[in-house]
Amino acid sequence: MAENLKAKIKYCSEILNKIKKETGKAVTGQERIIEGLLRALLADGHVLVEGVPGIAKTLLIRTLGMVTGCEFKRIQFTVDLLPTDILGITTYTREQGFTIIKGPIFANYILGDEINRSPPKTQSALLEAMQEKQVTIGKETFPLPPPFFVMATQNPIETAGVYTLPEAQVDRFIFKLLMGYPTIQDEERIIRNNMTLKNFEEFGLKARTNQKEIIEMQKITKKIFISKAVEQYIVRIVNMTRNPKGINLGKYIEWGGSPRASIGLFIAAKAEALLRGSTFVVPQHVKLVAPDVLRHRILLSYEGQAENIKTDDIINEILSKVPVP
Repeated sequence: MAENLKAKIKYCSEILNKIKKETGKAVTGQERIIEGLLRALLADGHVLVEGVPGIAKTLLIRTLGMVTGCEFKRIQFTVDLLPTDILGITTYTREQGFTIIKGPIFANYILGDEINRSPPKTQSALLEAMQEKQVTIGKETFPLPPPFFVMATQNPIETAGVYTLPEAQVDRFIFKLLMGYPTIQDEERIIRNNMTLKNFEEFGLKARTNQKEIIEMQKITKKIFISKAVEQYIVRIVNMTRNPKGINLGKYIEWGGSPRASIGLFIAAKAEALLRGSTFVVPQHVKLVAPDVLRHRILLSYEGQAENIKTDDIINEILSKVPVP
């Protein structure tokens, strides 16, 4: 049984490497973000990506949909977007009676572009879909096609015409990824190979897997071994965000991570292990995913916000203080 699982993990690791290589044909650089998206996909979670306009957020998720053989749809969030524009509506005609017209949420990969441009009522339309993988239209509930993966983006620069994401929704994202500028070398390649000069089809992308294999990889991720000691390590990290004694930056924490943060660390560490071809989780896997899992779950006090304290700095200090098993 163990040997069979080991062979499956090796096969999954090879597929994931092929996906990363194929994605690199269209998206230059951003390896850390690509790996973060793959981790979230393996963990059957969703991702919130923060980054300035023009750094290939849309291209990245579109490319990922193509190379994994899944259906991709984009929802542009605007101030006048309604929940029915996302989910769908019940309509009536004399010939057919009441019928359901499904919205763009019915796809494998959903890009919620600039999600913070819509009011909370519209943002909350995603809550049921993200948590329960189903949506309710009228009186009927419909399951969403697996795998179901949401990547929402938000622009950190503008403050006019944007809404703060409800904490209940932010917590539904397993990761918050910070997408930065490319390196000088990467940008030199980008100006020669970009969507302004080429059509998407010209990148010659090929599907390296399919929906069935992705669902199987998600099942294998859950089977990755994690020891009791590493489980306790995860719980101690999250507990220190709630009780930050001995942490210099702890005074700036208003609220720490909930049990969902522990669950996120648990499954994300398994996904990281699978991504590296490992059959078990080690503390280093937990350390690697901790910033992405915790940065949007630690809420700063007014003093912390006023002094522009970064949650990543708090997380790094916590990781340095919690004993490694």
